[in-house]
Amino acid sequence: MYSFLYDKLSTVPRRRLEADGLKPAAVLLAISDAAQPEIILTQRSLKLSTHQGQVAFPGGKCDAEDQDEIATALREAYEEVALAPSQVQVVGQLGQVYSRHGFLVTPIIGVVAPASLLSLKANTDELDQVFTVPVAHLLEQKPAMRSVQMLPGYYQVPTFEYQGFTIWGMTAFVLAEFLNYVYDAGFPLQQKP
Repeated sequence: MYSFLYDKLSTVPRRRLEADGLKPAAVLLAISDAAQPEIILTQRSLKLSTHQGQVAFPGGKCDAEDQDEIATALREAYEEVALAPSQVQVVGQLGQVYSRHGFLVTPIIGVVAPASLLSLKANTDELDQVFTVPVAHLLEQKPAMRSVQMLPGYYQVPTFEYQGFTIWGMTAFVLAEFLNYVYDAGFPLQQKP
């Protein structure tokens, strides 16, 4: 899986955006090294001040002690879902995206052993649950499109459904971009005029 992803992602343009006072953050798109790969997602706690109940990748804002965005993504994944950094083989990253909550987010791509999925545990201070979604399920969907505010404007983004979870917004944008680059999914991602 690592070589496959590395080859696919090596040609991806590294979109670097202007920070302009936005807070740096990173998320981990972790995919299992399996014949039928799965991607780790979380459902944010209803107790949080933002993103309540939303589906998201493990991740969060960069701390001063984080060496870089990779360190942030790995630290947050460990804090949120008990995925140890040693269990993640980092492949690379996708282009940065703006969130409507004032973050400049760098998506980090990592490969995990299927056995790692068995020990995931949601940090109940931040999450209601952690789950995985099969890549095949995402690729088979004909997702509805939703207008989503992602600074500096609005984008038409696919909305994925899985076992009662709705994957939308910035998470769906990053997921669709990943699936487009790696699996040639052809999900439309366009900025609204």
